[in-house]
Amino acid sequence: MERSPLEKMRLAYRPSLPPQLRNLSQIQFQTEPTPSSKEKKRIDELFPKTANQPLLRGSLGTSSPSSPLRVGVFFSGGPAAGGHNVITGLFDALKQIHGESRLFGFLNGPQGVIDGSSREITLEELQNYRNQGGFDLIGSGRTKIETPEQMQATYETVEKLGLNGLVVIGGDDSNTIAAMLAEYFKKRGSELCVIGAPKTIDGDLQNPYVAISFGFDTACKTYAEVIGNIARDAASARKYTHFIKLMGRSASHVTLECALLTHPNLTLIGEEVKAKNLSLAQITSSIADMISKRCELGKNYGVVLVPEGLIEFIPEIGALIRELNALLAKDPNLVLETIKPQLTPQSLTAFTTLPDAIQKQLLLHRDPHGNVQVSLIETEKLLMEVVAVELDKRKKEGRFKGKYAFQHHFLGYEGRAGFPSNFDCNYCYALGHVAALLISRKHTGYMCFVEGLQDNVESWKIGAVPLTSLLYLEVRKGKEQMVVQKALVDLSAKPFLYFQQHRKAWELEDAYLFPGPIQYFGDPSLTETPPIIIQPLETT
Repeated sequence: MERSPLEKMRLAYRPSLPPQLRNLSQIQFQTEPTPSSKEKKRIDELFPKTANQPLLRGSLGTSSPSSPLRVGVFFSGGPAAGGHNVITGLFDALKQIHGESRLFGFLNGPQGVIDGSSREITLEELQNYRNQGGFDLIGSGRTKIETPEQMQATYETVEKLGLNGLVVIGGDDSNTIAAMLAEYFKKRGSELCVIGAPKTIDGDLQNPYVAISFGFDTACKTYAEVIGNIARDAASARKYTHFIKLMGRSASHVTLECALLTHPNLTLIGEEVKAKNLSLAQITSSIADMISKRCELGKNYGVVLVPEGLIEFIPEIGALIRELNALLAKDPNLVLETIKPQLTPQSLTAFTTLPDAIQKQLLLHRDPHGNVQVSLIETEKLLMEVVAVELDKRKKEGRFKGKYAFQHHFLGYEGRAGFPSNFDCNYCYALGHVAALLISRKHTGYMCFVEGLQDNVESWKIGAVPLTSLLYLEVRKGKEQMVVQKALVDLSAKPFLYFQQHRKAWELEDAYLFPGPIQYFGDPSLTETPPIIIQPLETT
């Protein structure tokens, strides 16, 4: 197979491991109380075998005897850079625990477990995937293991393979599956251990122990390079305002991180829009104000960042979408003409004020949870259209004397499968080791974590949080379901406060930063930086 020079160099990279993971035979897990979930009563009812488990933290102890382990692993959901390093870390750790341990990869995600489609992962094969992007080693998928039939099929698969452990590499929904599987196997009397690893480029899989999910750093640095390039182009051509939509369906972490990396003129944070109850008209006005002020300074150009999920955070449109979701859950065949009469007056008003293209996009096929697929809604184009109308109105009234021209971009899939940054390489390799350790110590129903990610790898500590402690009730397809909760941008935390403190200056000044491509070799200030939103930021 022909490889690019960078592929060859990344294959040779050796991820750094924190001291706790350098001699696995001496690692023990100390227990601590886990903060109780507000859904404790319901969790106790649904997960009687795995609820109320303690928090685990790694510590040095005496050497433990080991025996061969048979472990299965699968990717779930969209790709995120670093996934292959979770598997290489898992493989290397299993072999260190016992040389005869074996690792099996389920093909094409959860469906592979249901169908019993797997293959043993060998050292020779794995050597071609170290520090590489994507999930192409075994593929991924979005099937949900949730019905009794799917659970039974999964049980039969792992029993047939004689597995001691199953590692689920995925986001909040995938780790919800891991929690359900751990409980199911316990009820069946199985000793199989189910462990989750925190993956999603959206960055919304966070909790007091998981600072950030893997893949987020690589995705944001990839997007930031493009944003910096666009900002440089804007400042060079001096005639376009660029509206850039960024991935992040339910939270604005990616947009916030990219804003901190590049200093655009205006950044919309969905959580702030919701907290301030900002209408589409108010958002339109704020963008038009920024463009007007820059035009007065002779700057007929700029950069606006838009989170993918913004449209659901705008109160009147969010309410509209919830109504549409409920109506379409009952009757998926509803169309524009038949759905309008069923909307409340407020939602009907919001719906009819939207451009025809956006109206149609709001009625497109739902995701597996029955929700609108916001990635298919061209929010950046919606904003361009309404801002253009507002600026034309102001021009007629003599309140705007400048000129404008818009360009739009959506940065999404470009960031999911690139070469992982050194941070993601190291982080994922450590996560794989933690997963192997948890299985070898017979723990089930946990999400592995690494703490101290803002510091040097030498300071990182390992542990695991019970999956049941992360669950809460959410309405999906009109029904309440227990799921791992998504973490939204905390408007009281330092990353947002730092952004809030500096964004006014970025609005009118050309304070753009140009991060350039991800650096893998050279000065540590370029190669070893963690995401900004987990770094200690000074605010005044």
